[in-house]
Amino acid sequence: MKRILLAVAVLCIIAAPAFAKTDIVIPPTWTGTNGQQQFKDFSRDLGLAISYMPLATAEPLGNALPGFDIGIEATGVQIDANQQYWKDIEAASGGTVPSTLPMPKLHVQVGLPILPIDLGFVYGEAPSTNIKYYGYELKWAILRGGVATPALAVRGAYTTLSGVNELEISTKSADIEISKGFAMFTPYAGYGMVWIDSKEKSTTVTLQDESQNESKWYLGCKLTFFPFMNLVAEADFAKVNAYSLRLNLHF
Repeated sequence: MKRILLAVAVLCIIAAPAFAKTDIVIPPTWTGTNGQQQFKDFSRDLGLAISYMPLATAEPLGNALPGFDIGIEATGVQIDANQQYWKDIEAASGGTVPSTLPMPKLHVQVGLPILPIDLGFVYGEAPSTNIKYYGYELKWAILRGGVATPALAVRGAYTTLSGVNELEISTKSADIEISKGFAMFTPYAGYGMVWIDSKEKSTTVTLQDESQNESKWYLGCKLTFFPFMNLVAEADFAKVNAYSLRLNLHF
């Protein structure tokens, strides 16, 4: 866990200037069958990068009264910058694609009173780029969990890219998650699917829309060190891996 926390902090600091002042555009070389495949692979990577990452346990936030988690996050998304489609993006955008893309975010979750349902919103950006996105979640805790039993929840989420004029990407995701508290620590794990839809809006090439899906699993741990504050670390594993750290105010 300490390695994950250190890695996220260090990678975000190192990677941020490496992608300085780079706007994502569709390369004019993406034509024909090969160009379509490059667009599909690029859409998969960026779609997974902006897909919803829970950074929360399965227990519902609300009880008799509503509950709130308001936090800031740092995510380091690992991409293979040696792939041809990323090299094409570099050439077209005039920038350098780092091996780890930093994503600072604002993340808010609200637990409804009485019902074991949480609603969430996230907004993120990749510094010094035109990559921005926002998303929503609905989580239902099938089992609230207790002293001797774990909590179990299912989640549906949606995210959409903004800021990139030549590209539309949206994701839908569904996952199931389990968690169990032990004193200050609450480890959790989950598995789900991500559906990625992409569309180019370039004036230089014509590419077909892409729809694809990827499986993903994740694990994390919440550390509660004050009644009103907690820290969450999470690792998401798919064809594009991501490591995140979140600091929350809870009330």
